[in-house]
Amino acid sequence: MKLTLNVWRQKVNSSKGDFVKYDVNDIDEHMSFLEMLDVLNEDIITKGEDPIAYDHDCREGICGCCSLTINGRPHGEEKNTTTCQLHMRKFKDGETIYIEPFRAKAFPVVKDLVVDRSAFDRIQQAGGFVSIATGHAPDANALPVPKEKADKSMDAAQCIGCGACVAACPNGAAMLFVGAKVSQYALLPQGQAERKRRALAMVSQMDKEGFGACSNHYECEAACPKSISVNFIAMLNRELVGAAISK
Repeated sequence: MKLTLNVWRQKVNSSKGDFVKYDVNDIDEHMSFLEMLDVLNEDIITKGEDPIAYDHDCREGICGCCSLTINGRPHGEEKNTTTCQLHMRKFKDGETIYIEPFRAKAFPVVKDLVVDRSAFDRIQQAGGFVSIATGHAPDANALPVPKEKADKSMDAAQCIGCGACVAACPNGAAMLFVGAKVSQYALLPQGQAERKRRALAMVSQMDKEGFGACSNHYECEAACPKSISVNFIAMLNRELVGAAISK
């Protein structure tokens, strides 16, 4: 395959960025998108130029690091797929592809295609955990959990914190991410002790980070590589109201 790539290059956050055109040849259709970028970087390094910076880790679709916007869509056009799991057979020979970082006020560009998503870490640190001492691990059936709630909690826990929901939202909102993290614990018995404090703390931190407000565009659900439902946003709102009333 031969492809024309327009890649966003930006040295540091304070510098001006722009798209730079690259032509790549002999791309195998079975390569992943990141493998294709590896090939491009090898060519760039051979020429003595600065390689393209992009974030990645597991390359198995579970860490959320591969935060790229491809042809205007976070992670690309294929649904339920992270960038590292996107394969070049989804593109046509001779196609022109635009690659840029996630765009959001709360995700400042570090370099090229890398953005700082530590705002998500701070939100989780504000309340996305169970801090009470539980002792040794209890027997599996010692604390019964209804299957419906267990299934919903697992659905929420699939969120990998990639930030595609924020990048896709016209307001740069993080409600789907926070909704999933709050709901994950609110649905389980282990999360009840800190349930109200957790909702208030995480939403407060979300607001401090500068994320926008949700206006129900549902772009977040459409872009999410793990198909996290917007129903968790509704659950977050209920949790927040309940916690505020009983505060």
